[in-house]
Amino acid sequence: MNSTATPASMGLTLDVITLGTPEVEAARRFYSTTLSPTVADDDDSVHLDLHGTGRLTLSAAERLAAGAGAKPATPGFRGYVLTYVVNQPTEVKTLMDAAVRGGAEVLKPAKKALFGSFSGVFRAPDGAIWKLAAATGKDTGPAAESPLPTETTLILGVSAPKASKAFYEALGMSVDRDYGSKYIDFHPAEGAARLCLMEGGVLAKDAGTAKDGDGFPSMILTHRAESREEVDLLLSAAAAAGGRTTVAATRTTEGYSGCFTDLDGFWWQVTH
Repeated sequence: MNSTATPASMGLTLDVITLGTPEVEAARRFYSTTLSPTVADDDDSVHLDLHGTGRLTLSAAERLAAGAGAKPATPGFRGYVLTYVVNQPTEVKTLMDAAVRGGAEVLKPAKKALFGSFSGVFRAPDGAIWKLAAATGKDTGPAAESPLPTETTLILGVSAPKASKAFYEALGMSVDRDYGSKYIDFHPAEGAARLCLMEGGVLAKDAGTAKDGDGFPSMILTHRAESREEVDLLLSAAAAAGGRTTVAATRTTEGYSGCFTDLDGFWWQVTH
């Protein structure tokens, strides 16, 4: 993988996570009742603001795959886990119960975890895996009726965390915590989800599922660039760092955008 200097005007941020779902309206109901986000609809997508800790878009799985030039996602582990961090264990239980009522499959029941934390994992009806977590294993006060997150993270299951770290650093991301091949994360932009890296098999085991999925993960990550120049710079930097340009930058009805994949095939759209 080639090493490149990062232009001062370039810095990749995880501004939007778009999830492909078999039924957009059903996914809208599930996330609305489980996480209580702010919801906005357009003609063919649903946009969710996770209380200022990240933004999700729900889109038809076939449409998302077609836009990426890929086949729809296969069953099984899709290579990523979304983590929703709240204040205390009771709030983890509240959200887990709401998810189950909405049709989610429990992969790991909510219980005390390592280092005094508390967590549980579920697979949403759309196939996305979510981990609900609190940093403490003991309640510190009354639980909120609709628990609010302190942070939302996206953990990518990658083949070589150190190499992926170097790739994202080449695109302007700044490392926050680095535990070598075990876990690496980056400083999130204001109002955006945090990007994290773990080895794929370790991540699947942590989520309570087998590492048996392949193909398109039914997810596209979006960076909102400040200029057309930044779009071009990021696509060039991704290619130089070992990624692949999948859609060349071009004018669109909404502006100017292009797409690339990282070292493990996760799709990014860079748009202005």
